[in-house]
Amino acid sequence: MRLFVLWLLPCLILKIAREIIRILYVQRESWWLSVAVLFTLVLSWTYVSTISLIASILFHLVCNLQVIHFEDYAKLLERESDVLIFVYEHIRLRFHLSKISHRFRIYLLLDFLVVTASQFMTLFQTTGYRGVITFINGGDFAVSSVVQVVGIILCLHAATKISHRAQGIASLASRWHALATCTSADASQLRGSNSVGNLEAFNNSLYMTYSESDLESVEYVALPTPTQLASYLSSYNRRQAFVMYLQSNPGGITLYGWTVDRGLINTIFFIELSLVTFVLGKTIVFSST
Repeated sequence: MRLFVLWLLPCLILKIAREIIRILYVQRESWWLSVAVLFTLVLSWTYVSTISLIASILFHLVCNLQVIHFEDYAKLLERESDVLIFVYEHIRLRFHLSKISHRFRIYLLLDFLVVTASQFMTLFQTTGYRGVITFINGGDFAVSSVVQVVGIILCLHAATKISHRAQGIASLASRWHALATCTSADASQLRGSNSVGNLEAFNNSLYMTYSESDLESVEYVALPTPTQLASYLSSYNRRQAFVMYLQSNPGGITLYGWTVDRGLINTIFFIELSLVTFVLGKTIVFSST
């Protein structure tokens, strides 16, 4: 609701101001007719803009709820140590992301195409106009463009945010795997040092009671049992497999196989920049020559 009020209220004020100025400068036969036209235009614009912003804010809200789930998953890595629990929870998170992507992909694609086409035509008409552009003849385009651009920015920001959180889980799992491996190695070294200390005390006692030839025959090194070694290697392999699984399946919001991340945002930016350059070349450069 804060996002909705923050973006709709200033645009609504600009829209009302534009319509009032237009009524004051354009002669009408009746003031009652002018006021009726004013209310009709403002109400219709408010309805369309509300529907557009509410849909974008709804997608933004759904993605923010998934961000909370990924934060809980990061806390789960700190509490638990069972790899199967991590895999099951990650599969569940990816299932939710795939459902969100499937339900919103047509909306996101159509929203991007409609906003791009609208801004393309607005820029084409504005730069190709020979007269003077004022707040009366250009204010409606400006207010509508602000609402459309804000809506698509909210959608792209939310999708990029959840995609980066999903991809960041792999780095958290790698850090967890490294800490678990180092902790296990430190624990094994500590047990080995304790065994060596006990062995030296035992050898000193043997030196006082036995001969040198007997001491040479007493050579014992504490090695891990096959069961301990197999358990350590099994836990290490499971953690390694889990990290490789996360690196191979990063997840995120997708549009027909394309993950919405910084790479896609850069692609969209250069596409829009190419369209703007094309329009300016057709309207400004060619018209001046």
